[in-house]
Amino acid sequence: MLRVREIMTPNVVSLAPDQSLREAIDTLVSCHIQGAPVVDGNTVVGVLSAIDILEFESVTPVEEEEEDEEDKEEAAESDEEWTDGEDWQSSYYTDLWTSRGPDVAERMATTGKAWDMLSEHQVSEAMSRAVLTLPAGLEVTAAAQRLLAAGVQRALVMDEGALAGILSTTDIIRAVAEHRLTVRQMVFEK
Repeated sequence: MLRVREIMTPNVVSLAPDQSLREAIDTLVSCHIQGAPVVDGNTVVGVLSAIDILEFESVTPVEEEEEDEEDKEEAAESDEEWTDGEDWQSSYYTDLWTSRGPDVAERMATTGKAWDMLSEHQVSEAMSRAVLTLPAGLEVTAAAQRLLAAGVQRALVMDEGALAGILSTTDIIRAVAEHRLTVRQMVFEK
């Protein structure tokens, strides 16, 4: 019988609740992971996943930056009226929006409030507080059933009250691919 401790990922990348969401994204990307536990001292307080960040960003309003008077004047000058029957030039659109703010490439490189709201918010605001934990000695088949029932892709592995690792669906798939866990075991060990 294969146990969770035998296939889990023991070296857990964690996040702090007071980190900015931008820092959290940088950590997830640089470590090639989709989620991480949020730890305050020695206590697990939540989990942050890429889905949590997307959901947070989709419902959080962005504070608009104030336009200065020069930007307003340039915008007013670029507003032209169209006469019915005239052909539109593509330059009209680029001229129209030249003073409407930075283009997409510039927005991605900018850290202003309107374009980088993730630097203004903390991990604790977006993390999931409901955390699925599994004991390190649990059989992998039982762990897989718990992941499935909870509808999650990863669970924290605890050993004597301390964070020991993380078990993801990828770890389970790897165990099957390496013939450490067979489909037959998963079906008959219920």
